[in-house]
Amino acid sequence: MTKTSFTIDAMHCGSCTGRVERVLMGVPGVHQASANLMARRADVEFDAPATLPDLLGALDAAGYPATLGTARLDIEGMTCASCTGRVERALMAMPGVTSASVNLATQSAQVSYIEGAVSPDDLAKTVTDAGYSAHRGDAHTAAPAPVTQRQAAEAARLKRHFLIALALSLPVMMLAMGGHWVLDQHIHHGAPISLAMRINWWVQLVLSALVLAFPGRAFLRVGIPALLRGAPEMNSLVAMGSLAAFLYSTLVTLLPYALPASARVVYFEAAATIVTLILLGRWLEARAKGRAGEAISRLIRLQPKTARVQTPNGIEERPISALATGDILLLAPGERVALDGVITEGAGHIDESMLTGEPIPVSKSEGDAITGGTINGEAALSYRVTATGGDTVLARIIAMVETAQGAKLPVQALVDRVTRVFVPAVMVLSLSTFVIWLLAGMGFTHAFVAAISVMIIACPCAMGLATPVSILVGTGRGAELGLLFRRGDALQRLSEVTIIGFDKTGTLTQGKPALTDLVPLADLTEDQILALAAGAEARSEHPLARAILDAAGARDIAHAPVKRVKALAGMGLRAQAEGAQLWLGNAQAMVQAGADITPFAADAKALAAKGRTPVWMAFDDKPVALMALSDPIKPEARAAIDALHRAGVQVAMVTGDTRATAQAVADTLGIDRVEAEVLPDGKRDAIERLRSDGLVAFVGDGINDAPALAAADVGLAIGTGTDVAIEAAQVVLMGGDPQGVARALTLSRAVMRNIKQNLFWAFAYNVALIPVAMGVLVPFGGPGLSPMLAAGAMAFSSVFVVSNALRLRRAAS
Repeated sequence: MTKTSFTIDAMHCGSCTGRVERVLMGVPGVHQASANLMARRADVEFDAPATLPDLLGALDAAGYPATLGTARLDIEGMTCASCTGRVERALMAMPGVTSASVNLATQSAQVSYIEGAVSPDDLAKTVTDAGYSAHRGDAHTAAPAPVTQRQAAEAARLKRHFLIALALSLPVMMLAMGGHWVLDQHIHHGAPISLAMRINWWVQLVLSALVLAFPGRAFLRVGIPALLRGAPEMNSLVAMGSLAAFLYSTLVTLLPYALPASARVVYFEAAATIVTLILLGRWLEARAKGRAGEAISRLIRLQPKTARVQTPNGIEERPISALATGDILLLAPGERVALDGVITEGAGHIDESMLTGEPIPVSKSEGDAITGGTINGEAALSYRVTATGGDTVLARIIAMVETAQGAKLPVQALVDRVTRVFVPAVMVLSLSTFVIWLLAGMGFTHAFVAAISVMIIACPCAMGLATPVSILVGTGRGAELGLLFRRGDALQRLSEVTIIGFDKTGTLTQGKPALTDLVPLADLTEDQILALAAGAEARSEHPLARAILDAAGARDIAHAPVKRVKALAGMGLRAQAEGAQLWLGNAQAMVQAGADITPFAADAKALAAKGRTPVWMAFDDKPVALMALSDPIKPEARAAIDALHRAGVQVAMVTGDTRATAQAVADTLGIDRVEAEVLPDGKRDAIERLRSDGLVAFVGDGINDAPALAAADVGLAIGTGTDVAIEAAQVVLMGGDPQGVARALTLSRAVMRNIKQNLFWAFAYNVALIPVAMGVLVPFGGPGLSPMLAAGAMAFSSVFVVSNALRLRRAAS
């Protein structure tokens, strides 16, 4: 199965996205296709017999060509034609590359690729993986920003076109208003058309023609071919409405006496104003969409352009694109970290608020990891680069956010069904309006104006933007709060959950337990018990093991020789020590060892009632020690649970701890349900039990949480946890604060509420105003809605949707 993406700039409304999806799904071998209007991108999954040229050809034939980009790569290490051939084959094997030409003399490659499918950084990495060091021949950033750049360029272009159209349309409007009295005299009293009136019309004709030919050319260039292909869309409606008004008015100007007196009316001002107002709406919409995508832009700007590198020849300042893993970089006080790395010299504090949303700087010293885009505190540091390009945390965050922003939510299905038939239906309504008013005896002029108004006022753009623009702003806001939605549809599912389950250790607690009690049960001393326990746990990475090791280290106790250590999932471990079988773990481990701990059960129960975790040690089948570990509850945990309760969801805790220990923590935090003594394999079953009360979200941080994260309707991983947990989750909380769960829930509900508001507006607008334009409903006592008012209403409709979505920039604050 091959996955690829196309950037398609020719998509302008919801009808376009549906048509692109149908065109791609019509290619044999395509399994899934999803088009996103906001991102101007289509994601495709396909295999044989479908090929990339087949998909490109289908898009071209449908009038939605994929946007192609070119990149120049500087390559080192090529020595012969075989090298160039190898590089070319490596590049051409990439999904999304359409052509590659490698030049041995210039040590470079020119590559054409589909924007959205691959990036120049991907191309360079492929060549490097093939054995030839390569980097982009232009400036490098943390991640490509084609959508942001195009939005800025589009807004500037639309502003320019609008101002030109406005300058040409204002004289037309003034001339049209000045000529109304003369026309009334002509129509009602049969007076001949004066020379001044004819000149007035000719000036309007020239100015309107300029509006259509230059600033309005985009509507004609896109809309007319789409109409001729039998696939009309938003631009087709604008083109037909403005052209109909212009061509009819031109006929009146050229052959006025070939028409009855009542029909000798020109509508040049309608043709010009339609284009002008819709350009105004699109410019405002483009500006708003640019602000909607500012979160990504801000993330991209976090990475410096250059960094100071320690070399054998001294310190050099190099562009980020020239850096490689292993380079030693120098970091001045207050400077932004260029790339991910590990501190090699110095100690200080790093402001990681861009990553976690938590404002308190984090202490760092030699051996600690630092992340590109974060800010150094007061100390000078040196660090070794561990990741570059698309492998950095910042680049992965950007890619994660962009992926989520391109998602299509289940709620979009209704919109897709409507927009598929919307434009053809509007054209039928427009024609029907014209015919009905003619048959009703209202005359050609009234019928003509009403028909144009119907075409102009209909707005599939608002319907197409309603969902994606809210996702764009919402996921961007999430990134600012340290909430990364790895999949956009997680927004909708999270908003619908009724119960949220938490892992305990590391999620609700600090994940740094300490040894609080040690009770010998046989002839061994405390030091001997700690030596054996530390020897057995020496290679374990479990937080409970670290507590035992820290306790032994605090007493300077040497680890006892232990061998054949075997982990027992959900129970503890088994090992060989002093010629006997050593068991260390919970009560279930003691059952497996055959050790009778009944005489000491009351002691264990008393410890558990204090929220401490009992840990048993046995030699063969003889209990020799009872220890207790306590993991402090995170100070924000209670506030997080309270916030979730206020949001109307139940809270559960799923843990491997004893029921008494788990219940003690639950009582402290006010948790509703407890699933205790659950083995890792049983967490999936625990999720199923919780699901009986509705949709379930699960929050975890460890490898053992991965099955539950995957089984839940929505999995939320604490960003301080393991990569396995993060990969299994749909939402990542970049910090360790459990209050991020409540913020994620609040944000998801705000996004879905915003989407519903947008959809209601988009549908209500069309349902209410199309009849008004037809003249069926006349709230103002006139014969219907003029084309100019219709154009203004249509322009406002899309701007309203985008502006409403922008309110999400303050959500969950």
